Amino acid sequence: VQLQASGGGLVQAGGSLTLSCTVSGRAFGRYVVGWFRQASGKERELVARAWPGVSPYYADSVKGRFTISRDNAKNTVYLQMNNLQPEDTANYFCAGRRSGSATYEDWGQGTLVTVSS
Repeated sequence: VQLQASGGGLVQAGGSLTLSCTVSGRAFGRYVVGWFRQASGKERELVARAWPGVSPYYADSVKGRFTISRDNAKNTVYLQMNNLQPEDTANYFCAGRRSGSATYEDWGQGTLVTVSS
């Protein structure tokens, strides 16, 4: 299984970015994909989760600003990030698990998001 994350970059505060996570080697229809982030010196946190047939999950810190979506035809999960703030600066990872699994089994490489003030 491979998860390929992309879309990070440098943006000014108030700007937007869209991250993409393309999954290969796994049946995508029932695959749960989450976006995590880890800032320097901080623990990794779950930012958003796309679970087929279930309402998406968002961390309180990103509610109303981030939107997660799935394109099953492209085996891709997107994270649209609006009104980015310096505190959103982090390495963003996508991870996946089967719907019956309690832990994320598959991880992509990180994509760095830097928000300047």
